[in-house]
Amino acid sequence: MSLSPAFLDELRARTSLSALVGKTVKLTKAGREYKGCCPFHNEKTPSFYVNDEKGFYHCFGCSAHGDAIRWMTDQRGLPFIDAVKELAAAAGMEMPAPDPRAAQKAERQKGLHDAMAEAQAWFVSQLSGISGGEARTLTERRGLSSLTVRDFGIGFAPDARGKLRTALKEYGDPALVEAGLLISVEGKEPYDRFRGRLMIPIRDQRGRVIAFGGRVIGDGEPKYLNSPDTPLFDKGRTLYNIDRAAPAARKTNRVFVVEGYMDVIALAQAGIAESVAPLGTALTEHQLERLWRMVDVPTLCFDGDSAGQKAAIRAAHRALPMLAPGRSLAFVTLPDGQDPDDLVKARGAGAFEALVREAEPLVDRLWKHEFAAEPLATPEQRAGLKRRLGELAQAIADPSVRAEYQNEFRHRFDEAFARPRNGFAPRGFAPRADRRPGQRWTPPPPPITEDAKAVRAAGSIDRVLAKAVLAGLIRHPAEIARHMEVLGSLRLVDGALGRLFEAVVDVALEDRALDSGRLVTILARSGFEAVASDLLRADTMPYSFTQRTGDEHRARADLDEAIAILVAGPEVEAALADATSAMQARFTDEAFERQVALVKEKQALELRLANLVQSNEDARAFGAEDD
Repeated sequence: MSLSPAFLDELRARTSLSALVGKTVKLTKAGREYKGCCPFHNEKTPSFYVNDEKGFYHCFGCSAHGDAIRWMTDQRGLPFIDAVKELAAAAGMEMPAPDPRAAQKAERQKGLHDAMAEAQAWFVSQLSGISGGEARTLTERRGLSSLTVRDFGIGFAPDARGKLRTALKEYGDPALVEAGLLISVEGKEPYDRFRGRLMIPIRDQRGRVIAFGGRVIGDGEPKYLNSPDTPLFDKGRTLYNIDRAAPAARKTNRVFVVEGYMDVIALAQAGIAESVAPLGTALTEHQLERLWRMVDVPTLCFDGDSAGQKAAIRAAHRALPMLAPGRSLAFVTLPDGQDPDDLVKARGAGAFEALVREAEPLVDRLWKHEFAAEPLATPEQRAGLKRRLGELAQAIADPSVRAEYQNEFRHRFDEAFARPRNGFAPRGFAPRADRRPGQRWTPPPPPITEDAKAVRAAGSIDRVLAKAVLAGLIRHPAEIARHMEVLGSLRLVDGALGRLFEAVVDVALEDRALDSGRLVTILARSGFEAVASDLLRADTMPYSFTQRTGDEHRARADLDEAIAILVAGPEVEAALADATSAMQARFTDEAFERQVALVKEKQALELRLANLVQSNEDARAFGAEDD
């Protein structure tokens, strides 16, 4: 069986090396790479690194080095062909047919690369020739410098049916048709696909020309014409300028996705090299995966018109199932009617950078889109919003990210529509005159006085909720590791409950693979059997995370919320006591406003606590159960 270099390159590109190595080696994120203890020699300090973007692992201790295939042969001990078969099956690729035709195909593909390179050189020569005058005028009118034209390999296809065919005749018509350079019509001679167009080469990640985009000179349709899919070019898997953007992104830790070739080229000319563009289609899952190999949070900068914003929200929806901890999208909203090309030409790179600094997280873009999608004046309309948000959150495959989105959407919904309680309304999303749109007001953080510290030390945490949270942690011990950093503040609870909190956390620190039964057994040996068993009989508590049965995702999300309330409660009460003392000492408008704001903060926490016991029907609306 002959395996072509193109097949092996595609196999490596489709394989997440960190996921493959992570099956047997514990890896942790280290900047843009992952690190762990080398499996090829004994070591206590990690010196083994995995780089997904470059597709290799390396140990600085023993110099072990290789790619995904080498990992399978060296670490797993598989023969080469068996390693390739296993990786191909995992990547959803079919192995090449075991006959001599595979070698012929590889050789033919090499010939196609040669043909594309020669075609690009010919287009460049035509741009500088006599017939390229109008095309050169177009590049000047678009503000492209001669250096930019040269760096991006821009050329010109004369308005003739057979000039390229004649120039590349040594490759033969079948190869030129297969490469997408000629069009073949039954009963007619093949003719040049690109005619009378400014030619922009499309390269793969290795910098090889695999396709072209042609912009019409003057009037005509279509304005842009791309190569068809060929053995070299799959438009759904390719990003324009990825060969130049990837090394730039490694330096800046950012990458921008824009709509077209000219946007990419204009940004690069303005000094922003880390930009790519899809090729005439909506952003695909394969393109998103390629972006995430470069940076954790790519930034989408689509045009400011309605079509551009629709493309942005489609990309947001497509990304949802693929989100993972730390992996998301951000969005830049361009002025209406402008694209990045227009913006940097009119106002320079600084104007673009200013918009980038205000980029929206994915969750903000989704919330704003759904909030503005329909009127929200009636209960039915608000229920429709709640259902849409729930469906969006439910589309996320990763359970921890899904739970965070469910929590976030619930909080925003509550803040936007909650009724006033005890004369005070919780904070809403409507901005005050002295607040920027979308910005939450927070009281200034003056030093906490001794009186306020005394309130905190007194342990004013709601003991009923603390007991429920502890029951939830025992019921769902996998959640302890996720909240390890904040659980320390819950040890303010005194007595047996506080000691049990400490014991639960200590046990989880030693073994993060606990189940509920093992945790109770270990606690029993430490003298907490009665308390722990009593907490596991807490089904009468009105919280989803204390129940024996129910929706696991909702239980984890509600437990997250309960812990957040327990952590925030003492801070708000301490600050409120401090504000009250300050106002009693010296009444001022500022002191009064701060005390009122903190009362509202406390009321908002009470509302969040009340929302934890909402009805099952309400839970279903947020996607806790499938429709």
